[in-house]
Order: sequence, then C-alpha cells, then structure tokens
Amino acid sequence: MLELIASALITILPDYLYRRYREGKRLGQEITLYNFWYELRWGITACGVLAITLITVIFFYHPTTSNVILAYRTVSIISDRPGRVENVYVRNNQALQAGDPIFRLDTSRERAAAETARRRISEVDAETVQAKAELTVAEGNIAVAQGDLRKAQDALERREKVFERKPVNVSESEMERLRATVQSRNGALDAARAHREVIQVRVASVLPAQRSSAQAALAQAETEITKATVFAGVDGTVKQFVLRPGDIVSPILRPAGILVPTSSGRGRFQASFQQISAQVLQVGMIAEIACPSKPLTVIPLVVTEIQEVIPAGQIRPTDQLIDLQERVRPGTLLVFLEPIFGKDRTDGIPPGSSCVGVTYSSHAAEIEAGKITGVNALVMRLVDGMGIANSIVIRAQALLLPIRAIIFSG
Repeated sequence: MLELIASALITILPDYLYRRYREGKRLGQEITLYNFWYELRWGITACGVLAITLITVIFFYHPTTSNVILAYRTVSIISDRPGRVENVYVRNNQALQAGDPIFRLDTSRERAAAETARRRISEVDAETVQAKAELTVAEGNIAVAQGDLRKAQDALERREKVFERKPVNVSESEMERLRATVQSRNGALDAARAHREVIQVRVASVLPAQRSSAQAALAQAETEITKATVFAGVDGTVKQFVLRPGDIVSPILRPAGILVPTSSGRGRFQASFQQISAQVLQVGMIAEIACPSKPLTVIPLVVTEIQEVIPAGQIRPTDQLIDLQERVRPGTLLVFLEPIFGKDRTDGIPPGSSCVGVTYSSHAAEIEAGKITGVNALVMRLVDGMGIANSIVIRAQALLLPIRAIIFSG
C-alpha cells in the first residue's frame, strides 16, 4: 500500500493535474468514473509498473518473513532400561537443578545380584584361607616325602656297599626292592611338589581371578542400582510429567516426561527466508521483529549465523531410488538472529513464540570503501533508504497484532 501511494504521487497525480489544469478537464464532468481509465491511462500504467518495481526492489533487498521462532530444545526424561517405578521425587511444572533426582525404578533384582556377588566374594576369601592352609599341608607333605626318599636312598646305599664287599650277603631281589622303594619315594616327592604348585597357582591366580569376577559383578549390580535413579542433567522445568509409583517406563516406548532447560530458547531466534534472499542475507545485517507474545514492541536484532544448506535437499539411503519430483516444497534458508542490545529486550517472550520480521540491507560500508561508486552508489543508497517502507510496515504490524489476535482471530 505504501509503495502504491508513493507511486501514485509521481504518476497518477501529475497526470491528473495535467488533465485538470492544462487541458481544463474537471473531475466528475470530463473525468468521470466511466472514462477514468482512458483519461488517466498513462499515469495508472506508470503507477502500476513503478509500484511493482518498488515492491520487488524493497522486498528483494530488505527480505521479510512471517516465520521467526524462538526455538528451544527439550530433554526427554527416560531411564536406561525399562522397569517399574518405585519412587517419584518431583511433580509436574517443578523447577529442577542439575543432579536432582526425578524418579527411581524398582531395584530388587539388582540388589539380589549385588548380595549374590558379595556372598561370592566372601566364599572366595574363605577358599583363599583354606587354600593357604592346604599350601602349608603341601609343604609338610613335601618335607615328609623328602625324608622318606632320603631314608630309602640311605638304605639302598648301605646295601650297595655290602653288596660290593660280600655279594653273597645281599640278594638281587632285595636290591631291586630297595631301588623300587627309592623310585616310589621319588615319585611321591614329585607328586607332593606338583600338588603344592597346583595350590600355589590356585592361591596366586585362580582365586584372585574369581574374586575379581565377583567384584566386577558386584560393581555392575551397584551400577545398575545407581542407574535406576534418573537425575536431571541440566537446570530446567519438568513438563508433561504424570508419572506415579507402579507405572512402567521404557526408553523406547514410554518416556516419563519432558525437561525444558532453563537456558534454552532465550534470546536466540531462528527465521526462515525464501531462497531468493540467499544472495542478500549476510551475517551482520540488522533485523527487526514483532511478536504477538510481546505486542506493541519492535525488537532490533542482528544476523549472527546463516545455515549453509537448505533442508529440502538432504538425501539419506533408503531401499528406493529418490524421485526429486516428489519434493514439492522447495525449502527455506535458516537464519539465526540475536538481540543487538542484550537479551533484556527479549525478556517476557516465552520460548516457542512465533513472530514476524524484516531484515535491512546496507551498502554504506562498501560505498565508503570505494567498492561501489558513481551511479551505482547513488542507486544503492536509494535502495537502502527504501527499507523505511518495511520498517513502517513492521511497526504497523506491531500495533495491529493485539487487534488481530483479540478481535479478528475468530
């Protein structure tokens, strides 16, 4: 409307004044509603062309959008495993600090596993004491076997000396018996030593390994008991939390609720613009928004980040070939906006609010740097000045937002 009025002032109005005062035609007589087009055709045509041109230039170099959102993230309140709720520590809409408990699952099975692991550790400790006692017994058996072997060897040596002096006094069978006794005592000594080694291995390796396994099982059970209590990971407020003792929760099928972080959705807006604005939007551009949740207020922002990709073009592997013709929506350009004068100006705007906004192009720095000169510099200054039309529009929208929301919302 503003562009149309401005165009009429320099097209239709001069044409009417020419018809009225130059040609002497009067409105309502020679210039009637019937022949209005014929008499003012040049001015009306020029007005339409100029208005369309102005609208195109203004909205191209000063993009507007009706999709400005104060987006925020949510954290699902879920447990690491499915289970039945035993205790609930919070209520809906309660503010939490990071580390506060939210609810706890039934841990009877885990406590039983932990007690079993403790009993197993006690059993291994008892077996260790017993094995050390058996090791002492094995040392004694080795000493006994060594004594028996020494006696058998001494008896064999004495009979061999007698046999050397008087062979007739010692029979061959007796010598064989003594030799067999020495071999038997030697085998008993080896067996005693092997039994000692078995006990030593059991004391040094087997029982410690069994104890370590039992300790690992105990640690696992205690970890499961600890994980049964769900804590708040960040500061926030609990929403949609209706959990009660006895309910079943599942990390896949049934979350317990939602935690809205306190710092999320504060002072950082996301706006989507048409793809035609991709070459105009730049980091550092000034923007203004108006939100129904904070009417009669225009908030100045600055473009801090522009997403480099457009979501409509993303592709992921599937079992079917992608037909690009099926992608009807072309997608928009995502822009991040932050307040120029701090987050105080955005206080009172609830996270999730939807707003309207406009950005303003400025070529002043390029003109001052000499990158744009001559007629182009003059045209760019005129283009920058045309942003006042959008600034008037967004202020009018801020004034009309309460009327539209209260009266004409249906």
